[in-house]
Amino acid sequence: MCTYITEKFTGEGSAKGADGWFDVTDVSVYFDHPQHAQLAHSLNVDLLNPAIGPGARVAVELDVPTARALARAILAILDSAPPELLADALVTVPAGAL
Repeated sequence: MCTYITEKFTGEGSAKGADGWFDVTDVSVYFDHPQHAQLAHSLNVDLLNPAIGPGARVAVELDVPTARALARAILAILDSAPPELLADALVTVPAGAL
C-alpha cells in the first residue's frame, strides 16, 4: 500500500550527484515504496535542485532502524555543537573562502 506520507520544504546546502556538486534548494522526505532498496517500504530522502534538472538529485532509501538512527545522530550532533558555530552555520561564506 502506498502511504503518500510526505514532507517537502525548501532548504540550503550542497549535494554531490553523478555530475558533481550542486546547490540543494528542495528536500523531500517520505515513507513509501523504495525504487532500489530491497524493502517493502522505506524512509526516502531526496535532496534536489529542480531548476537545474533531473540530474541534480541525490536520493537515499533507508530501512526504519537506520532512518531512526540517522535522525537521532543528526539531532545529537546539532545539540552538541557550540552555539556560536550553529550561528555561523547561518552565514553564507563565498566559495573558496574556507
